[in-house]
Amino acid sequence: MLERVDLGEVGYDEANASMARWVKERGEGLAGDRLFLLSHPPVITYGPRTSPADLPADLGIRTVEVDRGGYATYHGPGQLVGYLVVDVRERGPVDIVRWVENGLIAALGSLGFPAVRRDTPPGASSLVGVWTPEHHKIASIGMRIRHGVTSHGFALNIDPDMGVFDRFTVCGLHDVTMTSLRRVADERGLPLPSEARVRDAVAEALVF
Repeated sequence: MLERVDLGEVGYDEANASMARWVKERGEGLAGDRLFLLSHPPVITYGPRTSPADLPADLGIRTVEVDRGGYATYHGPGQLVGYLVVDVRERGPVDIVRWVENGLIAALGSLGFPAVRRDTPPGASSLVGVWTPEHHKIASIGMRIRHGVTSHGFALNIDPDMGVFDRFTVCGLHDVTMTSLRRVADERGLPLPSEARVRDAVAEALVF
């Protein structure tokens, strides 16, 4: 059973330090599998494969290198971040990234927002994440598995400052169009679900 933990807004450094503790607790059997739902003050995080040219030159937002997969992305208010601390050794064969993608797609579908995953063509930049049917990216995923325990997770755009994404190379994709539930709702004349409703839908879809 995946335990849901709601944390509200947490500074990135504090969350990263806590994540190391959560992973240690899970690896030592002191805690079960957990899904931490939270948000961050504005910060750009990037994986070790990120090119310096992909990072913003002067955006006025702190940048932090992290030990997850993936490239650069933005976190800020209006975005739902989910960190998964799961011992995959107890789950049998499971592609944890695909499982997260499918869970987010199910959650968005339950809210009336169709979404898809995309396969990455050979030699192309990774298309991991969740996309609208128009291939606009609405959720990014970057995870790490060490000693059988996952860390990091996903970021789902509900209503963040979308202008920030236009000022650096997101996820290593130079031609990506980022979107949010707010933008999709406005484009389709739909009501924007509350953040609480989105959290509930995501948590329910990711329980396994």
